[in-house]
Amino acid sequence: MHNPEVPETLEGWSVLHHMYRVHWATLRSLSLQAKQDLAREFSASTAAENGASSCVHLLGHKADLMLVHFRKSFEELSQTQLAIQQTRLSEYLEMTTSYVSIVELGMYEMTAKIHQQLAGRSLKQGSEEFDRAFDEEMNQQKNRVMGRLFPEIPARRHVCFYPMNKRRGESKNWYSVPFERRGEMMLEHGIVGRHYAGRVTQIISGSIGFDDWEWGVDLFADEPLVFKKLIYEMRFDEASAVYAEFGPFYIGLQFSPNNLLTFLEGRTPDL
Repeated sequence: MHNPEVPETLEGWSVLHHMYRVHWATLRSLSLQAKQDLAREFSASTAAENGASSCVHLLGHKADLMLVHFRKSFEELSQTQLAIQQTRLSEYLEMTTSYVSIVELGMYEMTAKIHQQLAGRSLKQGSEEFDRAFDEEMNQQKNRVMGRLFPEIPARRHVCFYPMNKRRGESKNWYSVPFERRGEMMLEHGIVGRHYAGRVTQIISGSIGFDDWEWGVDLFADEPLVFKKLIYEMRFDEASAVYAEFGPFYIGLQFSPNNLLTFLEGRTPDL
């Protein structure tokens, strides 16, 4: 049964973020050949037929290295995690945190539109005919936006990741706001983001039921100042100013797992 107050979502890649602290003191004692072997084995552990993995050298104290994995399923994420844990490099890595989510597109406007269309066809909400027709319409929408559900990891130098919630307090509760008003606020929120089209690539992943926050946000850009500008401007729209809660921010420079040796030698890898 499709609740008209609940916006539908479309899902794509299963996503796993791992943040690690590197034990540099012990790693420095290894020979170049040993580091080459570690890097080669690690790179092989991240290979995938469906999906991709990327490395991010994190700035600051929270962690040294963030791995981002896009896979078709949690089964494949499990295999990737286990493969990395079996590498010899894992002896020099200490996981500080992680994040589990699934790429998500919120469908506020489309949910309302489909409900209106089906009502116009005299289909009764809650009936099998209504639910079947609704699912058919959503499948058509999923086929239309498949590229946004299963994107490549953007090949952009700078990465910003953070988790967030919609507030559920006693005085301000996003989930008790009427559907139409929530849709208006999300439209306003999206308009701000579109002003940065071409300068930043955003991938939203849903984590309700999977992790401690409700969404994970990955931003990719060629230069980092755009993150500050975009997030600052979004703080002024109502959806963020009144209802958003933000977790810790992670910022760093992206590079391919194939360039890990440069990182292990203490030099910033190229993208």
